[in-house]
Amino acid sequence: MEQQIIPFIAGILALLFAAYLTKRIRKKEKGSEKIREISGLIHDGAMSYLHAQYRVLAVFVVVVALILAVILNTGTALAFVFGAFLSALAGLIGMRTATDSNARTANACKNSISSGLGVAFSSGSVMGMSVVGLGLLGVAISYLIFADVSVLFGFGFGASSIALFARVGGGIYTKAADVGADLAGKVEAGIPEDDPRNPAVIADNVGDNVGDVAGMGADLFESYVDSIIAAMAIGIVVMGVSGLWLPMIIAGIGILASILGTFFVKLWKGKNPGTALNTGIFAAAIITAIISYFVVDVFMGGRIGIYISLLSGLVAGIIIGLAAQYYTSPHKGPTKSIAEAAKTGAGTNVITGIAVGMKSTLIPVLVVCATIAASFYFAGIYGIAIAAVGMLSTLGITLATDTYGPVADNAAGISEMVGLGSEVRKRAEALDAVGNTTAAIGKGFAIGSAALTALALFSVYGTVVGLTTINIINPAVIIGIFIGALLPFLFSSFTMQAVGKTAHEMVKEVRRQFKNKDIMKGKKKPDYEKCISISTSAALRQMVAPSLLAVVTPILVGLLLGAEALGGMLAGAVATGFLLALMMANAGGAWDNAKKYIEAGNLGGKGSDAHKAAIAGDMVGDSWKDCSGPSLNILIKLISIVALIFASLFL
Repeated sequence: MEQQIIPFIAGILALLFAAYLTKRIRKKEKGSEKIREISGLIHDGAMSYLHAQYRVLAVFVVVVALILAVILNTGTALAFVFGAFLSALAGLIGMRTATDSNARTANACKNSISSGLGVAFSSGSVMGMSVVGLGLLGVAISYLIFADVSVLFGFGFGASSIALFARVGGGIYTKAADVGADLAGKVEAGIPEDDPRNPAVIADNVGDNVGDVAGMGADLFESYVDSIIAAMAIGIVVMGVSGLWLPMIIAGIGILASILGTFFVKLWKGKNPGTALNTGIFAAAIITAIISYFVVDVFMGGRIGIYISLLSGLVAGIIIGLAAQYYTSPHKGPTKSIAEAAKTGAGTNVITGIAVGMKSTLIPVLVVCATIAASFYFAGIYGIAIAAVGMLSTLGITLATDTYGPVADNAAGISEMVGLGSEVRKRAEALDAVGNTTAAIGKGFAIGSAALTALALFSVYGTVVGLTTINIINPAVIIGIFIGALLPFLFSSFTMQAVGKTAHEMVKEVRRQFKNKDIMKGKKKPDYEKCISISTSAALRQMVAPSLLAVVTPILVGLLLGAEALGGMLAGAVATGFLLALMMANAGGAWDNAKKYIEAGNLGGKGSDAHKAAIAGDMVGDSWKDCSGPSLNILIKLISIVALIFASLFL
């Protein structure tokens, strides 16, 4: 009985800690009326988009739930709705907090960079704790009600569906606004970033929240619950009841460790914010590793192989995060090489960025392969699933360091727009630069865990359809592999094209408004609402096609080619999706920080030819790192969940 209580206690504790942090944030001053006005515009734009998106998603959820109820059973349909609701709720909580914290972060930077870090990180922690709290409680409650692991796949399907729509729609929104603002403002008009004369700057700041807070929150909510559900499904088969509850207990331990880890995030004199954030992550990982040893000893009869599997996932997550940090940090060789390449033009900058992105896949792939080998050796397929849970066990704090970034970015923009002075702007930009690196770490965790979780889900699918081996000589299987390998590329094409089209519309609108001399002289406010409207309508319209592609393709392959061919498709999609997601996320982060490295005064500084070339590279990387790349880790898990949900149709 005690093992069943742990997940509920941990989930409630996470939500209570999130509530405490929210109350503490709201006690901080927002600052002047001008700061409040700009922050209010960002908040209203973000909430307007989210409400419009949720109206679209509500229709999707109702239709799919009815289909599930007719084809499968009512339990799966209800679990699907519950998973979708909690995923959307987590995103809503995170974005409300983020848009409420940006002004407070900017105002806190007037005192010190440490004060600004404290507010921004607390905001990120609300998102992190809300995701893990709602995720763990959702899985535990669903199992308590239905007492059937197969029904939990409906919960995961609901979370995955919302995550894909939120990530794709949010990514299209934020990157179209960002690219449009940079092209028309920084490149063509030659005005500073976040200049209040640019009508796209508010849409850009809104996009940071809908894409990198609500989108990322839903993304990692899905990763978190899918890894737990996959481990439960395998655990009940190979280990019995203890194997079923262990993943939830480990997740509960991770929540406690993440809460404790937040108290280690202190900006000591002479240290940079990145070091402070890393200290919190490392502390949480160490605490999880120590407590988990005793938990496995008590609940699993001292099976050291399971603990080693958990530890391998935890360590793998740290290594993948550090690798992402190395390849995207403005202080390391790879990013500096991209900045150096900008001296000879945009072409060499883009070429070098792509090369860095490709090379950055090496360490994560080797680490994931080693984790798979070690965990399987010590605990079989259950070990692989536990490794995925271990990797995401400290999500409460890793997501906090990720969603801290958009708040810092907004704060830097607000400080520029209201003229808080060069010192405040410098502090906010320092927090923002660290945010780009921590975002890369968060994406690394999400992508690495996606590979392990997808493999675990693939194993469950094989068990359900009775597929112990796949015959690669079978033409249907080969076709399935090629379709699966194609899917991430086709999906990325849709999302990148959507960003490009919407950015085109944004640039035209900004150019139109720039023709008004009063706007350019600062005598008249630009029409911010028009740019927000362009991004909103385009994101909602263009998120549908790639999202439906992910849901429909596995069903069609299963129905037309059979269960074995669908297995081939899952394998192909995981292999190419994992690599493509890594490349895009890391190259995009490196391009962004290469631009910031030059803006810091290196290689000619702002306005130089190298800076203009770096902006071009950053615009390519924007759609990669914040839209197409992160969406791919959802894709490879969603198709696995869909295959599992509808497996009975393919037999």
